[in-house]
Amino acid sequence: MAKVNPIKMRPKNSFSLAFLLSLPVRHLQQAIGSLGDLWRTPMASIMTVLVLGISLALPATLQVFSKNAKQISTQWDSAAQISVFLKLSTSNKNAQNLVKRIQLYPEVKSVVYISADSALAEFTQLSGFGDSLAYLDDNPLPATILVTPTQRHSQPTAAKALLEKIESEREVQQGKLDLEWLTRLQSIMYLIQDIVAALAILLSLSVTLIIGNTIRMAILNQKDAIAVMKMVGATDAFIQRPFLYTGMWYGIFGGLLAALTVLILTSYLDYAIIDLAQLYQSNFALSGLDGGEIGTLIIVAISLGLIGSYMSVKKHIRDIEPDA
Repeated sequence: MAKVNPIKMRPKNSFSLAFLLSLPVRHLQQAIGSLGDLWRTPMASIMTVLVLGISLALPATLQVFSKNAKQISTQWDSAAQISVFLKLSTSNKNAQNLVKRIQLYPEVKSVVYISADSALAEFTQLSGFGDSLAYLDDNPLPATILVTPTQRHSQPTAAKALLEKIESEREVQQGKLDLEWLTRLQSIMYLIQDIVAALAILLSLSVTLIIGNTIRMAILNQKDAIAVMKMVGATDAFIQRPFLYTGMWYGIFGGLLAALTVLILTSYLDYAIIDLAQLYQSNFALSGLDGGEIGTLIIVAISLGLIGSYMSVKKHIRDIEPDA
């Protein structure tokens, strides 16, 4: 009987399948190996992580304050409140009908009606001119309606459109809305967001450059070893992989440190903000980074680490060639 060669019986794609199955193991080995390289140079690694963490913590902290500023601004619904003064000839019945019509507006959140008699009584009590007002034949104060727009229509443009709509009612003498205050508030919010975005871009660029320079130094320190690896047939992709994982580890540790720094800072400031809010009879508390924001921060840090290391290895490893 002829002897069967077991190699010939093996499927043609068995080697490629085995290679694909071994790839995750190789990547895991190189990732753990790059982490070991960081452990063997603790001072340099710690200093790099500290620089990265502080650089990422600054825009993250500003984002926290921006988010809390938005929360505060949403509580200032009275800032967009419209004061509607009715004509003196408007009867109480007609005024009540107007209130019902305004309440049906989709842009309106709430309506408060103050009759002319109530307005006079309040003015008499607060002004201290009660005796003088008693000599007046007629009530000089008009009935007033306080209209609070919905959150969606509390912005300057939408609030102004609502004011014009209300002023078109026949019973209305005049409407008043402090658009200047709303415009200033909105401009401040936009300015804060622009500052956060600009600083985030600049500091992200600095993080990328720091990681790239750190990886460059690591490549130059292993220049001879890389040349030997190329001499025995190692590909650039194989040589680059540990350095890419090093950039990834820098991003992970830098992102975690940044998140921890923001958490400590917000916890520290929260006590002072709570004491200040209590002076204004408010229950406001500083809101820190939530789980999604922490995850985003770490993902951004990892991405910056990979980008910085990739830019460095692509340039420097390619330039290293074994001596002839």
